[in-house]
Amino acid sequence: GIRLAPKEKLEIPVLFMPAEMKIYKAVVVIHVMRENGENWPYEVTAESNTDSSRNVTVAENGETQGILWIYPINGTPEAPQQKSVVIRCQARQRLEERVELLLIGVMPGATALPEAGNSAMVDTDESSNTPEVTDGSSATLEFLYELQYQSDEIRSQLESLVGMQLVEKEWDTESRIVTLIFNVVFAPNKPMRNEATVVIQCTAGGLWKFPLVFIATEPEVDDVINIEAVGLNKESIVGFKLTSQTR
Repeated sequence: GIRLAPKEKLEIPVLFMPAEMKIYKAVVVIHVMRENGENWPYEVTAESNTDSSRNVTVAENGETQGILWIYPINGTPEAPQQKSVVIRCQARQRLEERVELLLIGVMPGATALPEAGNSAMVDTDESSNTPEVTDGSSATLEFLYELQYQSDEIRSQLESLVGMQLVEKEWDTESRIVTLIFNVVFAPNKPMRNEATVVIQCTAGGLWKFPLVFIATEPEVDDVINIEAVGLNKESIVGFKLTSQTR
């Protein structure tokens, strides 16, 4: 019963309050009819295309009584922001560390989407397979993960220095907590402090985000240069070479 003037805009609020970490689907259908009750002269025939016949309601005389707009809505629950995981390494060194991330409220994999393949790898090894997790009923949980950066500048600084790969998954059926164990490699070439976010999505539904803080501390001293004075108010010169590791 909402009246809409010509070229008037109508806002339709949609509220999403998920109770569980699973996929929710709904459809918003908007039905428009003329205020005077008359039909549109357009007739839906057997030759009409499927989209047109699906988006109209037809009167008894075959004319168009109403027009439908159909908007599918897919709801993905997102877990609250998690605590930051700090990865600390000295510049010009290489750190390889295992990081455990807890996914709380995971639904069993029986409702997983079809064709759930291997997890998206952050590194370039596309042949790696994703370990399976079973809950005792052979229902497999699959996860997709991605390392996201706050800006292109941070991406250019971190992308070549960080590697991340999923190596193990543990599934606790009672608490519905899945533990994902990642192997993280950090090889900074200079002191820095940058942040990234691991975004994990379960094919059965649910989204988790874990902030990562990468800190590279000052490197070790390369050498000590000793300069002996040849006398008061006289210059002493020592020469040393610096070699660049890149072009």
